Amino acid sequence: MTAKSTTGQTLRAHMTVHDAKAAIAFYAKAFGATELFRLTEPSGKVGHAEIQIGDSVLMLNDEYPDFGARGPAATGGSPVAFHIGVADADKAVDRAVAAGATVVRPVQDQFYGDRSGMVACPFGYRWFLAARKEEVSPAEMQKRWDKMMSGGKVE
Repeated sequence: MTAKSTTGQTLRAHMTVHDAKAAIAFYAKAFGATELFRLTEPSGKVGHAEIQIGDSVLMLNDEYPDFGARGPAATGGSPVAFHIGVADADKAVDRAVAAGATVVRPVQDQFYGDRSGMVACPFGYRWFLAARKEEVSPAEMQKRWDKMMSGGKVE
């Protein structure tokens, strides 16, 4: 059995960025994040911080190369992408872009039932911003995937 943390989440993401103070400010502006707390060194470097986006907590810190904690720019990019459920994907992407994000994939309806787009934040991570438009069963999703992969148009 898996125990939940004190936040009620079993799994929490922890990211390393090149400027945690700027990242916290960006995530607040782009995604409506609320800072829960941060631990800072006398130099101002953030050793640990927690922000909340919706009902989820994301942990982050500045780079500590001596401990192997390096951000995406220092490692050639990140294979990790985050997914945020939103009420309106178009507005969410526009808000993120206004805050400094770059569009990676424009907002469009997806075969799996979401309307979503993807943005890249200035700290090297990709973010899906998705609004559920319809519930799609795994079997129907597979049919739509197969059609899409064979070059057909998914309705």
